[in-house]
Amino acid sequence: MDSTRRRFLQIAGLSVLGAGAKPVLDAVAADQPKFMAGENALNGKRWAMVVDMKKCLKAKENCRDCVLACHKVHNVPDIGNPKDEVKWIWLTQFEHAFPGQEDHYIEEYVKTGLKGLPFPVLCNHCDNPPCVRVCPVKATFKRADGIVMMDYHRCIGCRFCMAACPYGARSLNWRDPRPFIKEINPEYPTRTRGVVEKCTFCFERLAKGQIPACVEACKDKGLVFGDLEDSKSEVRELLRNNPSIRRKPHLGTQPQVYYIL
Repeated sequence: MDSTRRRFLQIAGLSVLGAGAKPVLDAVAADQPKFMAGENALNGKRWAMVVDMKKCLKAKENCRDCVLACHKVHNVPDIGNPKDEVKWIWLTQFEHAFPGQEDHYIEEYVKTGLKGLPFPVLCNHCDNPPCVRVCPVKATFKRADGIVMMDYHRCIGCRFCMAACPYGARSLNWRDPRPFIKEINPEYPTRTRGVVEKCTFCFERLAKGQIPACVEACKDKGLVFGDLEDSKSEVRELLRNNPSIRRKPHLGTQPQVYYIL
């Protein structure tokens, strides 16, 4: 039986079973590619990222190294129009990244280099992720180390998670993404039409002892990744010595991406 027919029968079975479909869901999920942690795997109790804008803004103008690296590694398609755009990490202006934290004197931010300059934004891997609570098939879930994951096999494209995420960090594949990938990375699975995707803190790279692709690509070390539970980690050191802000903290999601201005 070819994979297309097998997948059709799986979905047909789920529609018949309805609320009693959890065992079948588990069976479908079991077919997904596994990234087993090797002996060199990076382990942490609570992974987090710090974006040091002081260093990030020193980079060359219109630098997109972090975006390009992430999207290349994870087979993110470049469809070429905003309506169908798929993004894991992207650049946006301060007033868009931090609504409610701007003021009437935002013009003065020019002096500090904030206004109109690009801020890298991504999934915040919240401690209290609303996307996880609303997913009816548990396609999105939170790992013990805090990474909010996506199971592409379970996802039914209902977009509840997209509606629940206050950061716009999730994208739906409105069309088959594979024709829009210039060079497919065979080490990471491609997605299909109707599947939601997002940043996963490069969990598959952590399993091999590698840091996230965006962090590795940042030549000015504006992105720092580490374990918040480790008092000696670089992220803890940065947060200890620098005031930081987070995106929409008033919502109670407890985002784990911090920004130093």
